[in-house]
Amino acid sequence: MTSSAESIFDSALKKYKPPFEPRYVFLFSGHMIDAQDRKDARFPPDKEGIAAEAIARKLDEIGAGQKDLALCSGACGGDILFAEACNKLGLRSEIRIPFDERTFLKNSVSFAGEIWRDRYHAVKNDRLTTLFIMPEELGPTPADANPYERNNLWMLYTALSMGPEKVRFICLWDGKGGDGPGGTKHMHDEVLNRSGMVYVIDTNKL
Repeated sequence: MTSSAESIFDSALKKYKPPFEPRYVFLFSGHMIDAQDRKDARFPPDKEGIAAEAIARKLDEIGAGQKDLALCSGACGGDILFAEACNKLGLRSEIRIPFDERTFLKNSVSFAGEIWRDRYHAVKNDRLTTLFIMPEELGPTPADANPYERNNLWMLYTALSMGPEKVRFICLWDGKGGDGPGGTKHMHDEVLNRSGMVYVIDTNKL
């Protein structure tokens, strides 16, 4: 990350005030539901129910509860399943997206069908959820940066700012590289470089 990017993150984090002092910060990254025309299956729609159960089970194993904070993006698939599970447990959640909402929905939600758009709005509008839009919080993505990687780092740095020892990272991942920059592997590797509390839900085993 460039020095200019670091200064932007530093400035944003100085302004950021957590909604409360969390016991743990649950950070999440995971695959989107496969598009209908995807050739190599990664997270097919028929695995949604099993994945939701696995995420809920992992949160229960770690002991997530109302004293904790959850951070994720809002894409169809893993992000929304995680946010829904956190809402049920009474966690306060922050959804952070890399583009304005209209662009984000087009790129990362609506292609999977109207039901995912409805579920996105349901978790966003939950009384325990706050939406953060990266261009509004950090300004435009620099020309030499990728918005998805930037969003990952924004979430990670926010989590770490509340205490590295508090961060618990859960990912719904096939263990492979993504279709482009800023995917689940990127977040997984960035977390490993800074914190050892990583919990992988392997989509190959669902």
